[in-house]
Amino acid sequence: MSPNDHPEEFTTDSGIPVERLYESTSTDQDAHWGVPGAFPFTRGVYPDMYRGRLWTMRQYAGFGTAEETNARYHYLLKQGTTGLSVAFDLPTQMGYDSDHAMAEGEVGRVGVAIDSLEDMRLLFDGIRLDGVSTSMTINSTAATLLGLYVAVADEQGVPRAELSGTVQNDILKEYVARGTYIFPVEPSLRLISDVMAFCATEIPKWNTISISGYHIREAGSTAPQEIAFTLANGLEYVERALASGLELEDFAPRLSFFFAAHNDFFEEIAKFRAARRLWARLMRERHGASDRSCRLRFHTQTGGSTLTAQQPLNNVVRSTIQALASVLGGTQSLHTNGYDEALSLPTEESAKLALRTQQVIAHEAGVTKTVDPLGGSYYVEELTDAVEERANTYIEEIERLGGASKAISFMQEEIHQAAYSFQMDIEEGRRTVVGLNAFQEPEDQPRIKGPEYGALAERQTHRLQKLKTGRDQENASQACEAVRAAAASGDNLMPPIIDAVKALVTLGEIHAVLREEWGTYDP
Repeated sequence: MSPNDHPEEFTTDSGIPVERLYESTSTDQDAHWGVPGAFPFTRGVYPDMYRGRLWTMRQYAGFGTAEETNARYHYLLKQGTTGLSVAFDLPTQMGYDSDHAMAEGEVGRVGVAIDSLEDMRLLFDGIRLDGVSTSMTINSTAATLLGLYVAVADEQGVPRAELSGTVQNDILKEYVARGTYIFPVEPSLRLISDVMAFCATEIPKWNTISISGYHIREAGSTAPQEIAFTLANGLEYVERALASGLELEDFAPRLSFFFAAHNDFFEEIAKFRAARRLWARLMRERHGASDRSCRLRFHTQTGGSTLTAQQPLNNVVRSTIQALASVLGGTQSLHTNGYDEALSLPTEESAKLALRTQQVIAHEAGVTKTVDPLGGSYYVEELTDAVEERANTYIEEIERLGGASKAISFMQEEIHQAAYSFQMDIEEGRRTVVGLNAFQEPEDQPRIKGPEYGALAERQTHRLQKLKTGRDQENASQACEAVRAAAASGDNLMPPIIDAVKALVTLGEIHAVLREEWGTYDP
């Protein structure tokens, strides 16, 4: 099929039929749409949205060592970013120190290596933690990374109540779509509840979990599957927190969500609107939640899986379309990918252009002057209804299976089928990707000079070994045993983890103790 041919039937990327023309909607506006800032939040979680305050421009960064990443943070802050977002390397995500055999070849490759309090100090050197909002994309080891962050804040003299940011802390989507799990499901969910309980009293401004559809979508799900599986995971976390003795209104307002933005412009806008409405209704119907606890606040990242290595400058256009859909859909925070990320970690130039993309949308496009500017569009409203209906059908099936923790294999299979179908559409020419299967150009393979990872790993492990030999070993051993005792007894793990990292116990050592107590997950 050539790029100019059109099928007889049009659908969205998720297979929702698209009519030739929309002339009316099938729903009652007042009852169904609501108004911005009020239940069911279809039109936005705040009355004035960006008229009062722009979304947080939070550029994701992390590579190599803490010093290198710190330099990028200072660069981004000077360029006008309003929030930091930390990418961690794979050993850090999996609970291994940089000198562990399992870390070989992976230190600093897909994010920054953080082994100890010394690394966390360097990561935020020269950055006051009460002056910046920080998001940490970390899951299995989230409690320890949050503990390290709190320890740095304590050293800076920053009151814990002044800390703001997010820890992803979403382990269910790791089992479903991403794979950086460590422990079996039940102790993993216990860790999440411990973080929620600790933050409710100690760090009230902190978002204790970022329930993530992003990785579900990047694994190949459709838009309705993305919000269905994300919200189903969210419902499980709410149930677990309630079962642990937390009061709904003490933790639900600090729940946050994380979605992808892909290329089907209107479907993505509808997806964000549908997600807000569906979450609000679920929380009200199941838990009698207040309006504040029904609000779905979310961060968006443009779609990494939509970027192409071929003709990489085309990715600037893709990220712009996706960022605009995120803003028109009402995001609270946004990361735009660099155009070169299909090839390597983003350069300073591409990171700056990604940030400038957000700034042009914010200050030049005029889309921030009114709330929910596409609200009332016949097409967008019908599409919002269709996405919500399909997502709700999935949620009902997950509930029938016993909830998200019991429906992992079901969600995996649905994602695999959707991803396969999408890929076959590309390979067989039913779906056009500019520069990939249409409008190709002969081009040389781009040459990207990356960091010298062998030298980087050597520096990191040398610093780590120096820390281990120079610390007070008895103090470190006692701190490790306190972590073990809390893991065995059911006491909240956050206080002993914070004490342990202050005693220079490493991330790998803490998670070795927890592996001994809980075992590991066997898929």
